[in-house]
Amino acid sequence: MFKVEGKQVWRQSKLYIWVVKPTGDIAFKQVNLKSLNTSLADLVSNSRQALGVSSRGINVEPTGKPIQKENFQQLDQVLIEPIASLLPSNPKEHVIFIPNESLFLVPFAALQEKDGKYLIEKHTILTSPAIQVLELTHQQRQKVKGKDVLVMGNPTMPSVGIPPQQLPSLPSAEKEAHAIASLEHTTAITGSQATLAAFKQKLPTARIIHLATHGLLEGENKGIPTAIALAPTASDNGLLTPEEIVDLPINALLVVLSACDTGRGKITGDGVIGLSRSLITAGASSVIVSLWSVPDSPTSELMTEFYQNLHSDRDQAVALRSAMLNTMKKHPQPINWAAFTLIGEAK
Repeated sequence: MFKVEGKQVWRQSKLYIWVVKPTGDIAFKQVNLKSLNTSLADLVSNSRQALGVSSRGINVEPTGKPIQKENFQQLDQVLIEPIASLLPSNPKEHVIFIPNESLFLVPFAALQEKDGKYLIEKHTILTSPAIQVLELTHQQRQKVKGKDVLVMGNPTMPSVGIPPQQLPSLPSAEKEAHAIASLEHTTAITGSQATLAAFKQKLPTARIIHLATHGLLEGENKGIPTAIALAPTASDNGLLTPEEIVDLPINALLVVLSACDTGRGKITGDGVIGLSRSLITAGASSVIVSLWSVPDSPTSELMTEFYQNLHSDRDQAVALRSAMLNTMKKHPQPINWAAFTLIGEAK
């Protein structure tokens, strides 16, 4: 398992990259960023905009395939080329990226070599918000005891914002939930039944938790917190926030947030503070989260295939990579398949 940690220094004039090999050997590379026509942070932002997502995770018109390809090739040149010879040749070996600052927003799976090949075609990729999280998730993996699969999809949507507006329904998320529940021999909880109370009731015995719904990222719109949307009731507003998650008794092997922007949050010196960190703090040994506002139908297809793959290969990172590669064949643009990343233990 290769660990790659990057850090921007000296007013972004240099990038430091450490590669920790499975043997424990550490390699160090220093990349001069002065050759870029823009700052690394701006290159990341421009790459996301070219892809069709803004910095707030709201879908915008892509700026065009040539620009998109150029941006992701530039990122590959800066982030991957200096360490390419140090990475494994076996595509099923794990490569864990531990980014810093603006690099938390990079979809590593979508980085492109000069020949147009995506990084996900060569490597099985995981990420981590901080190096300390790797030890924590490893410890929590040993404590997983649950056997059930909890699947929720397309809850009756809550209203958010000022003035309040109801979030739109997600029909493909409901289809996704039923397909996954069928694969896992359980029943999907949808509509008005997909409440916070129902979620909490199932937690103690849940080995896998799958939530196919809206993910909210606190931003410019007043009254919208970072949260997962569940069905509101007379006693709660249906918004599951990071502050509430950390106090939940989660003892799951895997939590999948099949929703928008669930891998983002406040970026600090200790990593990203948001939904993913709160789930791990609460006890999850691995989570799958997204880096932007994901499209409904391709996401449903990708997630269904991911669970199909898990039945033949228990390695979650390998299963996710395979689902991405197959979704890519039908929906070639990275916006449709590259948003999700696995954090934590892969098995």
